[in-house]
Amino acid sequence: MAKKIFPKEEVCVGCHLCEVYCVYAHSKYKKPDVKAHELVKLYIKHKDEKPTPRILIEEKNGTWTTFALSCRHCDDAPCTKACITGAMKRLEDGRIVCDEEKCVGCWSCIMACPHGAVRRGENKKAASKCDLCLELGDPACVKNCPNEALEIKEV
Repeated sequence: MAKKIFPKEEVCVGCHLCEVYCVYAHSKYKKPDVKAHELVKLYIKHKDEKPTPRILIEEKNGTWTTFALSCRHCDDAPCTKACITGAMKRLEDGRIVCDEEKCVGCWSCIMACPHGAVRRGENKKAASKCDLCLELGDPACVKNCPNEALEIKEV
């Protein structure tokens, strides 16, 4: 069984904190139990070095409809099939990850993703996508969503 993140759009308020915590979780400036005010300062201070958020808040103009978009770690994973170097691969635990050293930036994974969850990484040639932050225990976005609009489940 693999873990997957599920958005609950009925409670998402579009605060973008999931994006901020995701960037922080993938930065080189991590420290335990960071407070929100410290996080925002770090985010601004190191804006040229920040990773691309691996989750994205989608907003529908003119309405209050918002939801978090991240990799679905698909069972058939079109991104892995489209990858010309094998950089996009499934791990034994079910996660789909991008080996940034192998990625050549052809962006075929971006075109193949039916959910729009794979993006170009900022400041680098590699694709960027959710890796579930499993080394942190629970994903940073799930753990820090103030409205509990994200949940992780084994499916």
